Amino acid sequence: MVKLKCGLEIHAYLLTNEKLFCRCKASRERGLESNINICPTCTGQPGAKPMSPNLNAVEKAVQIASMLGCKVNSNLPWMRKHYDWPDLPKGYQNTMSGAHAVPLGINGKFENINIESMHLEEDPAAWDPKTGETDYNRSGLPLVEIVTAPEFKSADEVYHWVNKLVHALNYLKAVDSNAGVKADVNVSLIDDSGKQKTERVEVKNITSIDAMKAAIIYEFERQSKEGSIRETRRYDESKGITMRMRSKEKEDDYRFIEDPDLMSVELNKNFIDNQRKLIPELPSVKLEKLIKKYKIDAKNAAILARDVDIVEFFEKVGDKIDGKFALPWITVELLRVLNYNNKKLNDVSISVEHFTKLLHMVKDKKITELQAKQILNKFVPQSFDPSKTEGKIESEKELEPIIKKILKEHEKVVIDYINGDVKSFNYLIGEVMRATNRRADSNIVRKLLDKLIKK
Repeated sequence: MVKLKCGLEIHAYLLTNEKLFCRCKASRERGLESNINICPTCTGQPGAKPMSPNLNAVEKAVQIASMLGCKVNSNLPWMRKHYDWPDLPKGYQNTMSGAHAVPLGINGKFENINIESMHLEEDPAAWDPKTGETDYNRSGLPLVEIVTAPEFKSADEVYHWVNKLVHALNYLKAVDSNAGVKADVNVSLIDDSGKQKTERVEVKNITSIDAMKAAIIYEFERQSKEGSIRETRRYDESKGITMRMRSKEKEDDYRFIEDPDLMSVELNKNFIDNQRKLIPELPSVKLEKLIKKYKIDAKNAAILARDVDIVEFFEKVGDKIDGKFALPWITVELLRVLNYNNKKLNDVSISVEHFTKLLHMVKDKKITELQAKQILNKFVPQSFDPSKTEGKIESEKELEPIIKKILKEHEKVVIDYINGDVKSFNYLIGEVMRATNRRADSNIVRKLLDKLIKK
């Protein structure tokens, strides 16, 4: 019986404003006009020299390596990785990988899978084989490449592991979540004793997690029937198959040499330690804390833990007011307001103090829940002190003339209710709430409506 043996080489775009070796804007969005963020350096013009590497990219790469539990190396030479392909204007790629290289991070572990290495490098351009056109907007973008040990035993395991990795990287705010990740998947087959049954095949540039899973399943089935030779293939998502690109290069084929135009990156202990301090608690840790400390059920804990900004906001609120009371106001109401405005929490300015004060006003029955929701709607883009808004109306003396006016204006609805239409009563409650700007206590409104209608 044959089994899957799979390893990953995952590329993620670092979240920086500029490219790695020039000051061109780091544009990662799709659909952008071609070749508008370019210069002689990132298009490989003769005589153009690289600038010193983007410090912010180095900082984020060290944070990622530390998050993955890697040992961070201190002396990192830049290598030239040579190959001939239309997306590579210089004829080589600057990278910290390859023969004689020192990866930025080594010997890590994430979610029970060993990380062999993690390094920093530049992205090639984007070549369209259908049109022959090359877009250099992407050329020179800073990337990290995470190389796992070949320890995955199923496509499902890969799918779940990569999702957890992306989630953790989003927590770190070091990679561009909108740009996604791309991966090279290395697939071979072994027998029960671990003996290699097929040659390792590398499937290049897979751009979604679903496609990674599908490509691995296809390649497992193909190699089970046909065997394999050492080669590089690509995955065609539209057809659901892998296709041969070229024979698999070895390290010698890339003619790695140290780049004479770039000094090695020197990382001292203080620099590495300062970057480690910026690493937040990972999603699995947050989940456990939410369940144990705040007594939140697993389903709602998972909703909170999806977004690091949301879960940290909840923790700050939960330290000032009962977490269970605050929970629906964040997982339902706050997310409703953000989604309606097509915003994330870090796109707006909602203070913990204002939000907590709003919840205390609801809990202390100073305002109604409806009124609180209306106030929360106005917290985007910037929150304000909710205590300055008018409070809840609980006085029957104040509410009675308002309700009498509503009954007079809606006599037909009153008759419908008397004749058995229950919905008409709810309609009248809604009209009272609207007339009082949702400040009326709904229980008192119900009691007064019933009393006045019976009269």
